[in-house]
Amino acid sequence: MRYRRLSYRYTMVMDTEGVRSWADIWRTERPSAALARPYWRPPTDVYETTSKIMVMVEVGGVEEDEMEVLLFENALVVEGRRQLQPAEAGGVYHSAEIRQGQFRIAVALPARVDYERVEATYDQGLLQVTLGKGKERVGQ
Repeated sequence: MRYRRLSYRYTMVMDTEGVRSWADIWRTERPSAALARPYWRPPTDVYETTSKIMVMVEVGGVEEDEMEVLLFENALVVEGRRQLQPAEAGGVYHSAEIRQGQFRIAVALPARVDYERVEATYDQGLLQVTLGKGKERVGQ
């Protein structure tokens, strides 16, 4: 698992590669738009105490080195990829409910974080990120 602390605020960035103007899209026979990459969002719990913020993400089957934890000033972002084994040769799926591919969660932080008190652990398919709360600045 990779961890990075970024000293700026989190903003959703749209993928505009190959996107034309709306006028051009509506003039074509088959309108299409590619505004963002498809990601799935794993189940996530967030709770706050007087001293910390806890974020728990259910990502069973994900290799630890396939995840990245990004800490922004105002958000925690966890992204990665789950790649399950394909069916054996000649096998036929009768049910395929386990999400695969790229995933991403973005959690708005309800309080200031002390960047020196951040821990992340991954055990039995559960990623747990503990963010120690920082001191509030005067006037905030």
